[in-house]
Amino acid sequence: QEQLAESGGGLVQPGGSLRLACAASGSSSDFYPIGWFRQAPGKEREGVSCISSIGFVYYASSVKGRFTISRDDATNTVYLQMNDLKPEDTALYYCAGYVSDAWGQGTRVTVSS
Repeated sequence: QEQLAESGGGLVQPGGSLRLACAASGSSSDFYPIGWFRQAPGKEREGVSCISSIGFVYYASSVKGRFTISRDDATNTVYLQMNDLKPEDTALYYCAGYVSDAWGQGTRVTVSS
């Protein structure tokens, strides 16, 4: 069974950058597609980005041009590079496997001066 673990969250000033990592492990032979989601306080969870096994990528309009998703097949890790962060990016960020429906525990991102 696939297991996912996020890391890399933290507190950053507006305009700053963070790189989140989603490490996949377990017996699943099909880790991808993997997506990043976020949930801000008092708001519904929303999809941020995802990447498929053949490299197809998707970005929500709110992050396009600022966030970049990538993957390292050698370590089964998916990264989310977040640049030019804004206060509205503050949320708990999760990664999830679309095939396995596995979810990580989340990593918190806070953008504040």
